[in-house]
Amino acid sequence: MTGILGTIVLLLGGVGLLYLGAEWLVRGGAGLARRLGISPLIVGLTVVAYGTSAPEFVVGLQAGWTGHGELAIGNVIGSNIANLGLILGLAALLRPAPVPRTLARGDVPVLMVSTLAVMLMLANGHIAIWEAVLLMAMAVAYTTWMVLRARSGRIPEPRFDEAECAAKTTGVQSITTYPRLAFLIVVGLTLLVVGGHFLVQGASGLAKALGMSERLIGLTIVAVGTSVPELATSLVAAARGHTDIAVGNVVGSNIFNVFLCLGSAGLPGALRTLPTLANPDLLALALITLLGLFLLRTERTIQRWEGALLLGSYGGYLAYLILQA
Repeated sequence: MTGILGTIVLLLGGVGLLYLGAEWLVRGGAGLARRLGISPLIVGLTVVAYGTSAPEFVVGLQAGWTGHGELAIGNVIGSNIANLGLILGLAALLRPAPVPRTLARGDVPVLMVSTLAVMLMLANGHIAIWEAVLLMAMAVAYTTWMVLRARSGRIPEPRFDEAECAAKTTGVQSITTYPRLAFLIVVGLTLLVVGGHFLVQGASGLAKALGMSERLIGLTIVAVGTSVPELATSLVAAARGHTDIAVGNVVGSNIFNVFLCLGSAGLPGALRTLPTLANPDLLALALITLLGLFLLRTERTIQRWEGALLLGSYGGYLAYLILQA
């Protein structure tokens, strides 16, 4: 029992450090970008987007490079399911969520491509090194495309400060000096690395202690734990009446999780799982993504009942995992 409690403490400590690390990294990076005269929109598209995906990136990288491939894959798949079902569902349930035209026409098709990429690459149950490199290249291409769209004026300036939203609960006051901003970035990165190590070790230890698979731990505890920054950002945005940002945060995070997080974790060539057609988790990801694509298909508003449908779908998936375990 003492061993199990120790692994739980390690796991929870890792989640806490990841959350603080992502928050401080976002605050420091966004502040530094502003001091350098970079547009708030570009900051939101790059610093905030990468910052809120940093926990998945760090955990996936450490899991993939230390022989915990199922944990890395489960983290990405579980996080994407949680983003659409839990986070978008809660945000829409809290307040109906408008879908911006630029998102429906630009980013939603990319979300579909990223999900198809996962399904195709895991058709044989293995992500090869060249496939991981391709995913990383797609992450760079997507980021470049977003910045070019923003500079051309096809993405409107935000009405809401995403960086402030993402960093709202850190307790860090407004910081503007270069040394302090640099300190936040360094501390944030350090906390991410340490937190990622604790989370991977705690999750793998808990799986062994309880006789559960790393896949199941990755799909549930680790996935929700690494999605905390997205959850905080989206719910604060929704509470302030800016659910359009919550929608964009979910779509962008899912794209980055596949391209950046899964790609970096797969570079050693050690990611293996069940083939797509025999993998219930990938099929669940495909189904909830199809539901999300239907709701995000045009410039419209996601109603509360649709948010409840997403939330119910996520609850049903969790119930399936529990019954299976």
